[in-house]
Formats: sequence, structure tokens, C-alpha cells
Amino acid sequence: MSLLILAATLLFLTLAGYYMGRSRSVAVAGGSTHDLHSRPQYYGVYVALWCGLPSFLFLALWLVLEPQIVEMILVSNLPSSILELNEDQKNLMINQITSLAVGGIVGGTVTPEIEAAAQDYAGMRQTGFAAMAVVVICVATAGLALGRRQVSTTLRARNRVETIVSAVMIVASTIAIATTVGIVLSLLFEASRFFTKVPVTDFLFGLQWSPQTALREGQVGGSGAFGMIPLFAGTLLITFIAMCVAVPVGLYSAIYMSEYAGPRMRAVAKPILEVLAGIPTVVYGFFAALTVAPFFRNTGQALSLDVSSESALAAGMVIGIMSIPFVSSLSDDVMNSVPQTLRDGAYALGATKSETIKQVVLPAALPGIVGSVLLAVSRAIGETMIVVMAAGLAANLTANPLEAVTTVTVQIVTLLVGDQEFDSAKTLSAFALGLMLFVVTLTLNVIALRVVRKYREKYD
Repeated sequence: MSLLILAATLLFLTLAGYYMGRSRSVAVAGGSTHDLHSRPQYYGVYVALWCGLPSFLFLALWLVLEPQIVEMILVSNLPSSILELNEDQKNLMINQITSLAVGGIVGGTVTPEIEAAAQDYAGMRQTGFAAMAVVVICVATAGLALGRRQVSTTLRARNRVETIVSAVMIVASTIAIATTVGIVLSLLFEASRFFTKVPVTDFLFGLQWSPQTALREGQVGGSGAFGMIPLFAGTLLITFIAMCVAVPVGLYSAIYMSEYAGPRMRAVAKPILEVLAGIPTVVYGFFAALTVAPFFRNTGQALSLDVSSESALAAGMVIGIMSIPFVSSLSDDVMNSVPQTLRDGAYALGATKSETIKQVVLPAALPGIVGSVLLAVSRAIGETMIVVMAAGLAANLTANPLEAVTTVTVQIVTLLVGDQEFDSAKTLSAFALGLMLFVVTLTLNVIALRVVRKYREKYD
């Protein structure tokens, strides 16, 4: 039985539990649902939760812990010739064994000890999965029977279902918060290691970025420059160009679709705009590198301007085009949610349509519009592929959009790929860049929230 079949079986049992609980509640009430404490649907959901929630939790827990447990058993059963190796060689052997067990590509010579260990590992995984499948199905069946057994006219099914759903939402919120805290703590820890190798002032105020550290001791080229200002300058330049394209075009598109376009035009125009959000960024990158960048270069040559083949202008324009749906679609939804009574009141006072939009609709929809712009800004700051293909990797400190620049996210990607020591200053600088990017994004969000709060206080 594969994992997909097991999950489908659990879903089937959960769905069966819903219908069984619903029909059971009607049966115990003698066909009169008025005698029940809750609606029959709540009894069905109650039984379904008893069936599905424990079984899926057990399945998730097993999938997380089972590989570690099997690997511990595998290591304890390895021959002494493998156990006597150093830690790196032992880990390499374990990777070879697991790769051989799952039918992957194995590098190096496969010895009889490795082959035997791979067979034992595969057998343990198969046995463990079979045992897990039996236990999970038994848990689901037992939960279904127990939940159905509790159905009665006095059972407060709605209260219990709402309590369980509230608990699930609290757990989900806690996981989200814990994930955020974990990300921040990991960035702080790794960034602190970087700042023990590179002074904080050099990183924050340095005007050169050239992280050419040595891969091993004594190698030539071990010194580097880790000034972040060129990277953040390039990021802000590209983001500014992108927002100069996305915000006006997206906002005017939203105003047209919300206030001027008819139902037929809106039904055609909005999906076409939203298609832009579904295009892969690598396609935008090809478009920027093969169409937009040559166009700007040829136009610059015709105007006697020195335009680089990879420029911030090309990358910013394409990122702006990509970000239009984030502004237009969300702003359109927000403006449509403004009550029609506000518009009617403005018209009654003699305001024209354009005055109503400027004085009533846009102020009422400002929080949502600011949120859409922030989403577009975050999308532009985090874009990588378009910048690599259209703006290049050169960390130039310039405000000229016709020159090549790079961004923080591009450098993070380049720093964490390839043959690098994880404790070198070059690799750890990626975490310092990530931490500073997090701080900058958080600052932008705080400023936007303060602006929205001030505006709301003014218009309430």
C-alpha cells in the first residue's frame, strides 16, 4: 500500500464517518431533528473529526519520526569496519546505503556490507510502513466507532466541533508564529557568527561587495569586501523602477475595472491581467534578457546613451509588469467592497464621478490599496530570476538605471550554492544579508501600518 492509497483510505473513512454520524443523529432522534441539540451536520462533522483527526496526526508523526528511528537502527547494526570510520566517512556510507535501498544512484564501489545494510534498511522501511498503515487504519476505525457511539440527542455536537476547530486554528497560529520566531533566531545565530569574522561597521557601511574568501586555508584570494550598501542600493533601485510601473498601471486599471468598465468588459479584462501573475518568473527573465534589455540598449545607442546590456531599468520594468496583478486585482476587490451608499451620498451632494472616486472611494479603500502595494513591493524585493537574467551579478554602487546592478536575494542565492564551507565568512554573509532584508521589510510594514492607522483615525 502506497502513501497515496493510505491517505485516500483515511479520507474515505472520514467521509464515511460524516455520513454515518449524520444518519445516526437522525435515527436516535426518531426522525425529528428538532429534538437534537445541534443540526445533523454537526454530528456528522463530530464523528468525522473523531475518525480523521487522530489518524492523520498519527500518520504525520510517524512520517516525521520513522526515518530517524530506522536510521538509528541501521547505524547500530552496521559492521565495525564502518563504525570505526570518521564522522564524514560514516555519513557518506549511510547516504550510499539509503540511496541504494531506494534505488537511487550510488557513487563509489558497492561492497557486500553496504549491499546487505541496504537490504536491511529497505526491509525495515517496508515493515515499518506496513505496521504504520495497519495502526493508522485501526485508529481511524476506532475513532469512527467511538464518535458514532457518542451520538445522542443530548450531545452538544456544535459546541464540541467549534471547540475542536478553535483548537486546531490556535495550533496552526502557534505553528506559524513559532516558524517565524525560528527563522529569526536562525538568522540571528548565523549572522552573529558572521559578525565575529567581519566587523559590523564594515558590513553596514561598506561601499564594496566582493566576498572572495578562500575555500581552504592558505588559498590565494582569501580576502574580501562585505559592504552591503551596493546590494541594498541595487535592490531599492530596481524596486523603485518596478513600483513606478506597477503602482500607476495597476491602480488605474483597478479604478477603471471597478468604476468605469461594464460587467462584460470587467469579465474579460480582469482575468487577462491576472494571467500575468501566473507566468513563471523564468519566462519573464527570458523576456527581459531577449526583448526588453536589447530594446533599451538599441534605443540608448540611437540617443547616444551608454546603456549596459544588463541594466537595472530592464529588470525593474519587467518586475513592474509582473507586479501589476498584485496591485490591480487586490485594489479592484477593495474598491468594489466600498459600500455603494458612500458613492450615492457623494452623488447626492453634487460630486462628479471622478470627484467621488478621489474623495470617497480611494480614501475608503486606502488600507487595502496600501496592502496591495506592500505585497507588490515585497514581491519585487524578493525577485531573483529576472534580476539574474536582466540586471546581472555586478555589485555596482550607482543610481544610474542604465548600468548593471544586483540585489540582495541574488547574492544570497549565489553565496549558498557551489562548493563552500558553511562556516566561512562568504557563506555566513548570506545570513547577515537575510537578516538585514528582514529588518528592512519589517520597517516598511511598520511604516505602512502607521500611515494606514493615521488615515483611519482621520476618516472615522
